[in-house]
Amino acid sequence: MKNNVYELARQRLEVVFNEFDNVYVSFSGGKDSGVLLNLCIQYIKEHNLKRKIGVFHMDYEVQYDATIKYIDRVLRENPDIIEVYRVCVPFKVTTCTSMHQTYWRPWDEACADFWVRDMPADSYKKEDFAFYSHEIWDYDFYIIFSQWYHLLKKAQKTCCLVGIRTQESSSRWRTIHGNKRCYMYNDIKWTKQVSDNIFNAYIIYDWLTADVWTANGRFGWDYNRLYDLYYQAGVSLEKQRVASPFLLAAQDSLRLYKAIDPDMWGKMISRVNGVNFTALYGHTSAVAKKKVKPPPGYTWEKYMHFLLSTLPQEARDNYLQKLSVSINFWRRRGGCLPEETIKRLQASGVEIEVLPRSNYHTPKRPVRMEYLDDINVPGFKDLPTFKRMCMCILRNDHLCKFMGFAMTKKEIENRQKIMEFYQALTHG
Repeated sequence: MKNNVYELARQRLEVVFNEFDNVYVSFSGGKDSGVLLNLCIQYIKEHNLKRKIGVFHMDYEVQYDATIKYIDRVLRENPDIIEVYRVCVPFKVTTCTSMHQTYWRPWDEACADFWVRDMPADSYKKEDFAFYSHEIWDYDFYIIFSQWYHLLKKAQKTCCLVGIRTQESSSRWRTIHGNKRCYMYNDIKWTKQVSDNIFNAYIIYDWLTADVWTANGRFGWDYNRLYDLYYQAGVSLEKQRVASPFLLAAQDSLRLYKAIDPDMWGKMISRVNGVNFTALYGHTSAVAKKKVKPPPGYTWEKYMHFLLSTLPQEARDNYLQKLSVSINFWRRRGGCLPEETIKRLQASGVEIEVLPRSNYHTPKRPVRMEYLDDINVPGFKDLPTFKRMCMCILRNDHLCKFMGFAMTKKEIENRQKIMEFYQALTHG
């Protein structure tokens, strides 16, 4: 008989607790990390394990009151099982609410008078981390914390349990199924190496949203009551997410703060630039969330230059630098495209150079081409068009994720320097 996802998750936990002497859970306060932590606590109690697990929570200061209360409850309970690492650090966090402000800092001491709430007692501050610098981003902190925690515990092998599910997005699907064996722990596909003797494990990667709520109901587990408010507000189950309210993915739902948590809303509009505008227009064509067209008489390229002219110098230079990198990439290396898209481009008369193979592990072939204004073919999000750049600008997507950009070379170098510093400490 085939095991269900709950039984499979327990089998994976057995592997983790047998193989790793140091285990902690990355806990955000959302439904996935919440059910993951409850699975761990249940497993430890039922098997009478004489060990504790760490609970790592990055506190972003601004959140729904229901989420804050849920996190407080969870971190107070089971002190015999969990060790709490609640981090309140002013790292950089991407914001897509403003054309002027590309990032903000939770718990920024310079803005202490405008904090939306008091810093929680017994939280870890920047002074507690030797690796902290003013330039560190939140996604860097996630990785470097694992090294810090590994060193703190003098561990042989450390495992961070992360509550992501492949149902949520294609990038999360690739995290599991796109792994190369050299980055796994003992060829286990639901693991990924992040540093020497440090691995992530995705215990509930194959769960569906319905599985999460079935587990909460069947076992009577506590959960974030924000989801009840989401349901009452008419938000579908698949769109009910707990995340930083200023990220690109939260633009469409930022307006819900007004109805669900008016007290928090009154505080947060003065905390980060552009919050009220995004709440009003974050679900409209003003930020390219619905069908958007250039003004009459404008091409997308001309419209892009107009939009750039309205931006502050720093923001404008950022977009132009991204555009330059992208143009050179498509001219010299070429982007990988599926055969159907290649045939459509050729049938449309677009000048392209199709190369025989790619250095990446993909059946797609690299294609060199110039930027287009716009084109209606399958795979629009994979093609270099000025329309896509316009959409990045309209959405305040300063990282240009919609253009397929990842971290810059400088950001990667900064992360590597910090990781090398802590690896040197780890090796004595």
